Amino acid sequence: MPASADIKDLNFEAALAELETIVQQLENGNVELEKSIKMYERGAALKAHCEKKLAAAKLKIEKIIMGPDGQVSTEPAKID
Repeated sequence: MPASADIKDLNFEAALAELETIVQQLENGNVELEKSIKMYERGAALKAHCEKKLAAAKLKIEKIIMGPDGQVSTEPAKID
């Protein structure tokens, strides 16, 4: 995914992969100061995007329950 891609359009996997690439490049230490600052800013935005996607996924998780009559249904999972 190109670094110019709009973060809000990225799915979780693409955003995480780009974030991992940025972290590796920054840890390598062979990036110019100005570029590393831009990469860090994009990485922070990617991290926030991934956290938002994970929170949304958590809200969609449902707990499967069996009622007293043997019927199976779902209810929202309790989120800690």
